[in-house]
Amino acid sequence: MISEAQFQNELQLLIANAIREDVGDGDHSSLACIPASAQGKAKLLVKDDGIIAGVEFAKMIFNYVDSNLEIETFIEDGTPVKFGDVVFHVSGSSQSILKAERMVLNSMQRMSAIATKTNSYVQLLEGTNTKILDTRKTTPGFRVAEKWAVKIGGGENHRFALYDMVMLKDNHIDFAGGITLAIAKTKAYLKETNRDLKIIVEARDLDEVKEIVAAGGVFRILLDNFDYEMTKEAVAFIGDASLTESSGNINEDTIRYYAECGVNYISSGALTHSIYNMDLSLKAIE
Repeated sequence: MISEAQFQNELQLLIANAIREDVGDGDHSSLACIPASAQGKAKLLVKDDGIIAGVEFAKMIFNYVDSNLEIETFIEDGTPVKFGDVVFHVSGSSQSILKAERMVLNSMQRMSAIATKTNSYVQLLEGTNTKILDTRKTTPGFRVAEKWAVKIGGGENHRFALYDMVMLKDNHIDFAGGITLAIAKTKAYLKETNRDLKIIVEARDLDEVKEIVAAGGVFRILLDNFDYEMTKEAVAFIGDASLTESSGNINEDTIRYYAECGVNYISSGALTHSIYNMDLSLKAIE
């Protein structure tokens, strides 16, 4: 994964671009009818049940828009919430609150949905040694917040992007001329470029698993679209040679069975690409 400094930089870039996109040359609705000196207060109201996420991110957004805004937090990230809960109050310039409102809501609604989905998978895995991973199947430009939400929900982050880990999937393997060649070329490339990156290799069947293990030096083997029996056999064969990961059409009904096959990780794109936003609103307090 990327460093904490890189992570924070990605968050700042996200905020700057989203505010640029939404505000442009000014929030003319507010500028037209609310005096610059007007002070106000609003509450973040929960209108759904789930896991709240994005509280700390909302603080960053408010601070970016106006460092004088004050936030009083009642519910922290990762906390179960229900309809009617109030997460925080924000007070200060009315124009500033309104300028930040849409980005705060868009971010928190999606992050909370992701955290809620992730947490439901974590609960399904309770009692096993398997952890849930996200993927790169994220919303363009919003990845850093979505991966933060997965962590808030109790999941783990896979690689952040193409640059912080090597992942040799079926197309890489086929274009490179096979698994053994792909791994050998990757090791040579990392040595030549002086990069210390972990290598993950996808296996499509048990023969490919054996070839990956024989090549050595692979951090994790991805068992893609394996059934339960193949997964058990692969895990037994791999042993301590590499970590293992299951993926491919795994859902709420099957995730526990794959975990019981002994894999270290299960990755799911559904954590970020198949969710419905949590219903939240920012309401003025009279």
